[in-house]
Amino acid sequence: MRIVGLTGGISSGKSTVSNLFKSHGVPVVDADLVARDVLKKGTGGWKKVVAAFGEEILQANGEVDRAKLGQIVFSDPTMRQILNRLLAPYISSCIFWEIAKLWMRGFKVIVLDIPLLFEAKMDKWTKPIIVVWVDPETQLRRLMARDRASEEDARNRISAQMSLDLKRTEADIVIDNTGSLEDLNEQFKKVLFEVKKPLTWTEFGLSRQGALSVFVSVIVGVLICRKISSG
Repeated sequence: MRIVGLTGGISSGKSTVSNLFKSHGVPVVDADLVARDVLKKGTGGWKKVVAAFGEEILQANGEVDRAKLGQIVFSDPTMRQILNRLLAPYISSCIFWEIAKLWMRGFKVIVLDIPLLFEAKMDKWTKPIIVVWVDPETQLRRLMARDRASEEDARNRISAQMSLDLKRTEADIVIDNTGSLEDLNEQFKKVLFEVKKPLTWTEFGLSRQGALSVFVSVIVGVLICRKISSG
């Protein structure tokens, strides 16, 4: 099984690339969606976060006000670290469960869409690692336009993440998304070709098909040995 790591930065276009993978039949495990699930009212993650940040972050229906929580953690590195530490175990376990379900369904290639791939040390589980990169000026401009955010707020949110320039040095594949959507699509075609190349023997061994092949080989070997012994 090939587990592809996909990461980037806020307003870099990572979600667009993630959707391109989905549209081409490659399953994607989205860490942002997982994070929403572990923050749902009544869950273990919800209880931990409410205990740490107080009921002021809750909406009238008891769900976490993600915008209000975001304002707190993006402007305070200490609170951001607390939030990440509280939710990391829940997010990691849910991600691995999603991977397991896809493995059981027989998928050979999956994509892990994780904004904090390097920060959460999950890069060691993925190969290749794809970073969707844009220059700082483009990133700032797109974020301000998308969220109608002030420059100060946008800069705070960008600086809260590992820089894209640093991430690209750790990547196996870099997608430069400073151009048009057509440019991105052209780059994606090449990336998809790389990602869908035949599995290595190690990757095949980690796939469901590989595991079944090993199991069958062991059974056949046992039967042969029994036949030889009985003969």
